[in-house]
Amino acid sequence: MSPGTEGSALCVFINGEKVTESHADPETMLLSFLREKLRLTGTKYGCGGGGCGACTVMVSRYQPATKTITHYAANACLLPLCQLHGAAVTTVEGIGSTKTRIHPVQERIAKAHGSQCGFCTPGMVMSMYTLLRNKPLPTMEDINQALAGNLCRCTGYRPIVDGCKTFCQTETNCCRANGGGNCCLDGEDDTEEAKDKPQLFDKKEFLPLDPTQELIFPPELILMAEGKSLQTLTFKGERMTWVSPTTLEELVQLKASNPKAPLVMGNTNIGPDIKFKGVLHPLIISPTRVKELFEITQTPHGVWVGAGCSLSEVQSLLEELVPQSPEEKTELFKALIHQLRNLGSQQIRNVASLGGNIMSAYPNSDLNPVLAAGSCKLSVISNGGRREVPLNQDFFVSFGKTILKPEEIVVSAFIPFSRKGEIVRAFRHASRKQSSFATVTTGMRVFFLEGSKLVQDVSLYYGGMGPTTVSATKTCAALIGRPWDDETLSQAYNVLLDELTLPPSAPGGKVEFRQSLTLSFLFKFYLEVLQKLREMSVGLQNVITDELPEKLRIQPLPTESQPSLQEFQHVSKDQSNQDPVGRPIMHRSAISQATGEAVYCDDMPRTDGELFLALVTSSRAHAKITELDVSEALQIPGVVDVITAKDIPGKKVRTMFGYSEELLADVEVSCIGQMLCAVVADTRAHAKRGVSAVRISYEDLPGAIFTVEEAIEKSSYFEPRRMIERGNVTEALKSVDRVYEGGIRLGGQEHFYMETQSMLVLPVGEEKEFNVYVSTQSPSFVQDAVAETLNVPSNRVTCHVKRIGGAFGGKVTKTAILASITAVAAWKNNCAVRCVLERGDDMLITGGRHPVLGKYKVGFMNDGRIVAADFQYYANAGNTVDESPLVGEKILLHMDNTYNIPNLRGHAAACRTNLPSNTAFRGFGVPQSLMVVENMINDVAMVLGRPADQIREVNMYKGPSVTHYKFEFSPENLLRCWEECKLRSDYSARCKAVNQFNQQNHWKKRGISIIPIKYGIAFAESFLNQAAALVHIYKDGSVLVTHGGAEMGQGIHTKMQQVASRELHIPPSKVYISETSTNTVPNTCPSAASFGTDANGMAVKNACQTLYQRLEPIRQKNPKGSWESWVNAAFFEKISLSATGFYRGPDLYMDWDKMEGQPYAYFTYGACCSEVELDCLTGDYRTLRTDIVVDIGRSVNPSVDIGQIEGAFVQGLGFFTLEELKFSPSGLLYTRGPSQYKVPAVCDVPLQFNVYLLPDTHNPHAIYSSKGIGEPTFFLGSSVFFAIKDAAAAARSDSGLIGPFSLDSPATPERACLACASSFTKKIPASKPGSLKLWALNI
Repeated sequence: MSPGTEGSALCVFINGEKVTESHADPETMLLSFLREKLRLTGTKYGCGGGGCGACTVMVSRYQPATKTITHYAANACLLPLCQLHGAAVTTVEGIGSTKTRIHPVQERIAKAHGSQCGFCTPGMVMSMYTLLRNKPLPTMEDINQALAGNLCRCTGYRPIVDGCKTFCQTETNCCRANGGGNCCLDGEDDTEEAKDKPQLFDKKEFLPLDPTQELIFPPELILMAEGKSLQTLTFKGERMTWVSPTTLEELVQLKASNPKAPLVMGNTNIGPDIKFKGVLHPLIISPTRVKELFEITQTPHGVWVGAGCSLSEVQSLLEELVPQSPEEKTELFKALIHQLRNLGSQQIRNVASLGGNIMSAYPNSDLNPVLAAGSCKLSVISNGGRREVPLNQDFFVSFGKTILKPEEIVVSAFIPFSRKGEIVRAFRHASRKQSSFATVTTGMRVFFLEGSKLVQDVSLYYGGMGPTTVSATKTCAALIGRPWDDETLSQAYNVLLDELTLPPSAPGGKVEFRQSLTLSFLFKFYLEVLQKLREMSVGLQNVITDELPEKLRIQPLPTESQPSLQEFQHVSKDQSNQDPVGRPIMHRSAISQATGEAVYCDDMPRTDGELFLALVTSSRAHAKITELDVSEALQIPGVVDVITAKDIPGKKVRTMFGYSEELLADVEVSCIGQMLCAVVADTRAHAKRGVSAVRISYEDLPGAIFTVEEAIEKSSYFEPRRMIERGNVTEALKSVDRVYEGGIRLGGQEHFYMETQSMLVLPVGEEKEFNVYVSTQSPSFVQDAVAETLNVPSNRVTCHVKRIGGAFGGKVTKTAILASITAVAAWKNNCAVRCVLERGDDMLITGGRHPVLGKYKVGFMNDGRIVAADFQYYANAGNTVDESPLVGEKILLHMDNTYNIPNLRGHAAACRTNLPSNTAFRGFGVPQSLMVVENMINDVAMVLGRPADQIREVNMYKGPSVTHYKFEFSPENLLRCWEECKLRSDYSARCKAVNQFNQQNHWKKRGISIIPIKYGIAFAESFLNQAAALVHIYKDGSVLVTHGGAEMGQGIHTKMQQVASRELHIPPSKVYISETSTNTVPNTCPSAASFGTDANGMAVKNACQTLYQRLEPIRQKNPKGSWESWVNAAFFEKISLSATGFYRGPDLYMDWDKMEGQPYAYFTYGACCSEVELDCLTGDYRTLRTDIVVDIGRSVNPSVDIGQIEGAFVQGLGFFTLEELKFSPSGLLYTRGPSQYKVPAVCDVPLQFNVYLLPDTHNPHAIYSSKGIGEPTFFLGSSVFFAIKDAAAAARSDSGLIGPFSLDSPATPERACLACASSFTKKIPASKPGSLKLWALNI
């Protein structure tokens, strides 16, 4: 059937129901089909590129050849609908719901507190569910692999893994049976003492896993697959045609007549190109039903693997073959398995094909260097017949291009057995341990004759060292015929350095690091081969008998997770059983989040005539707009309107601190990503096409500023700049033993909330009334902005927030601007308009945490006492003021951290640059401030040659204390946290153990560090410390609570439910919270500054107490009556059953002229000890153990609070060690999605992660003696940074380098490796600063 004829009908089963689609569009992905067509909104859009796992579903297919059914997890955002003909898809709704029964996976993740904002939960559930369908008794390794492709920004992963771990219950299958001494379930020991300790959840309550309850595979699909005559399928879309042939001959003919048409198997390469680069293919050929592409043939020399086999299938095949063959034959197989385990995520490997991976010819391919080094070959076919092509250096021609002709098709790849005496190894390095593109990869093979250590043959291939996979042929030539020893290798390093070079502007940057990795990998190969030669030479003479010193051996970094503890206090014995305060209650929406029933902004059903809005942004950083031509965009089918600044009926700007920010720029742009206009169309796809059709002409302006240094040079600041001083720093510096000057640079951080900016504006249709459904932390702020923009009074605009899929400070200021633009479109077109940013646009437009350059001059005595310190902080604010001056103020107010420095001075400036404007982010400047302080303490310790924790202790606040802004406080609980942390972490014994480890290992080092924190809670702007609530009691006794706080995963609704339950003396099940809205509680303050529960809790308490008092006369009349009877009686007595509550918070202030004030209500204290193991050759590290002790008073809900502590810590660990924003020299953000920007994944969680809430403490300043906890522990992630720095210092001292050294944040593997200053990094010629244009700016 030729692609010209009428289209086919697509048949797919979804959750057991047959779905037939007669007009399947090749451009439609399963995700949009599920969400928009079938209204199955449990599957979430997180990134659209297969990088976050929020859209994970299970795909099941029948295999006629083996008569088996396969189940695999896949990313719905990359699965073309057309690919799914004959498949069964299961989504989160299909496995369980609150209406029928919930599935054990859903239940356990929810009850183990693994769902906070809940946006990632359906994806987590489906990854785990698929694993259990394939392996009902998984190991911990299986679980970690299954969850590796799912990101979560809230929880820190520990509770998710804990919930999943309960499925490894049987002894036969737990890690103890697999040879481990400690068991993953040991944390739940059964001693008397342990039984008395309160647990976060009780495993005994869980439903058992019952495989008989799962949906069956549809018999109709089995019949369809078994059917004799397969038909060619053709699907025609608006712009693309999709053809799925059934035979190899037909495929060859199709490709011959359409040589440019791509072959799509997993769509993990073509899909992102179409989506992110706008590539258009008029014809796509999908050969998934051509059986020759899936055949596996074993020969005496190796195995032919079909090019269509998925990477997961290839991995399983090789894992089966290894034990069946003699060990010497499987060297290449093992090397490939090693690479496959870390290539992409499980979801990607399940669909990506071997042929696709080879033919995409990525420069940093994981497999190609190994296949090439192992002398693999391909069988290709075309009209001209079959031929075999060797995979060698001639195969890769240029970026993404191979030697094959356009019409040739790869049928299979031959993977040979290795020979006796042959050793094959593969190494890779990536910016994150799992689910990350490689920085440098390599495949290495060497061959020796028996009983000899002379190199007969060697092959070295590298990825990530140029536009293609490269062969180090000169280096190989330098090795052949020589003995495998130090001398030979030393010469080889120099040859390799000359052979593989990169220009400073090489795409991807990290040039020095990449070059040093090529040497490190060759050295690792050298050591592994020595070890192997020793094993092979047992019983032979004179090959290699000298032992390799233990110190030089390289073991992989540890990966086994250890049992973790979460300790908190029991509620008192006298507390009533139905009073939930202080108990670890599950998040009130956790179950509906785990079943996909929880409704987020973009899950709301479409209304009739609804339009979609997409934004057009500037592509220049500093320019005049000379023309904005929308005529072409308006010709695109489906495009209805283009909104420009001229369309705004009211205020065209938002003003802060006397600076104006335009909603839509129309004269001049000041950063790439600034919003210029908005295209409104009938669908997302049409709006996106409309955006590409808008034509903008610019005239560049001179003097763009990107870095802090440029801003300082040109005095480009936002006022006010702040200064604070106590004592006299200048005088004090004259009378100290030593003075040291240093500094540290901190990069920015992207919020990466899982739910991108989302809003829906509905005109009510009369009197200019609007309903705004929006994902924001500050509904009132959005209400005001929309009202001013539309020039209507605020009483016509109602803002509704049901829940937010994560925010972290990033859904306040920019959200108000986006909502205002959307509202203009809704007003002008008089219909509902929805705006949901794609991940790349969200990252480009919304800004993040401020990058900061901190400098200090410190004077101290020889005993470690710091007498004077002078700090300078420069924050990169971006192109608009936003909240930057307030961030600068908070930086200065925290620059003492926990240290009593008698003479202290600080300056803070917000630098105005041509980057997208930065904004609030969890911690609001405090993490940057404290990082500079702690780095200074570390430097002082290094100058004096003493342990840093001693310097910290000597300088800590003790006894009644006063801060540098004259605020009195008691540091007693701070010191308790510090001592408790040292005790719980066994700090002094572990310091000794670390030193011993470092003496015994040359290439691996351990580091340990302990960090304290004192964090001020509440808003320094006094008016923000207020809250209100509205509580209704209905006649049936049910209670509805509304308050001003927005639920974004921090559990505020759960805590408010607990407050109402306690105050009204009713069970929490009678209390419901529906949403936060401006028509129930007006003039609310943002949910921020860790103050949400403090403020709203008091308001809810106030309202409930009013109501409870009103019922007093009724209770006296009928003391034995039920709650329902009292409420009913009150109604007949005409007693009001509705009350508002209000909380007037503390009167806080800061007088910057007098340099004194009380900007905070109280402090939250904590301390954290972390230990890491660092591979000095690659900079890779593992956090072995973290112990956190926090004083949070009396927790209202320990499970929620421990979740906040762990989540903030892991987000902080990301900020200080992993997450890197990269900007091009012209100011364009490169890192616009999870494939380029790495947030922590399951693999980054400390192997042992203990959290202890300080017992027996109270706090008179907040509700029920609790404390704010959302932000403080973020900074404790820096303990991992300082542990890495400690390990690097140990490596440096081996090379004779002692004293302070510079390590900027984040301490990525690149920076850690270069800081270790190994013999390999020293070989790399340093690039001269300013000599050439670099790939990325140093922000």
